Amino acid sequence: MLLAREFVAYLSRQLVKKLTPGVIETTAPDLVADKVAGVINEELAVEDRLNDEVRDLLSQYSEYMRREGVSYQEMFRRIKKTLISQRKVIRASGRDTGDQMKLSRDKVTQISHKLVEMLRKSHELRLKDKDTNNVRLEIVRFMTELLTAEEKVDRLARQKIRSQKREVPEGSEEWDLLHRRYYAEELKKLGIDLAR
Repeated sequence: MLLAREFVAYLSRQLVKKLTPGVIETTAPDLVADKVAGVINEELAVEDRLNDEVRDLLSQYSEYMRREGVSYQEMFRRIKKTLISQRKVIRASGRDTGDQMKLSRDKVTQISHKLVEMLRKSHELRLKDKDTNNVRLEIVRFMTELLTAEEKVDRLARQKIRSQKREVPEGSEEWDLLHRRYYAEELKKLGIDLAR
C-alpha cells in the first residue's frame, strides 16, 4: 500500500477534526474517522489487488517468459497498464503521474468524491454545508496539504537511510526498520504524531 495504515488513520482523524464543526456536526468523531479511513484504505487497496492479479497472471507464464527472454518488469508494466485501462482504474501512485506526493491528484479527487458520498449517507453526522462540492474541495485541499508534507518526510527518511556508512538494500528488513524509525522522527519534527 502506498500510505502506511498509521498515516491513513492519522489523516482520517485530522480530516474529521478539520471538518468539525464548520462543515460537519458529529457526536462520534472517532467513528466517522474510522469510516473515512475505511474509504481511503479501500481505494488504495484497489491497485494493490490489481498488482496481485498481475503477479498471478505472470506466474502462470514464468517458464515461457524465461524461455523467450521476456523481462518480468516490462510484462508486469504492460499487463497492468492494459488492466487499468480496461477497468478504468485511477492510478494511485503520484510518482507515475508526476505529482509531488505519493497519491496522484486524480486519486485524491476520486477519494474525495467517495468520502463526500459516505459523509452524505452517514447517520453519525450532519453535513452543515449542503453544497457537497464545497465539502469535496475542502477535503481535497486538506488531503493535498497533508500528503505533500508526508512526501517530504518520506524523502528525508530515505535520504537518511542512503547516508548510512554502509549500503542498506531497499526492501530488506533493516531498511524497513530504519525507514519506519526515521519516518516517525521526521513526522514528529513537523508536529505530526501518528498516535494522536
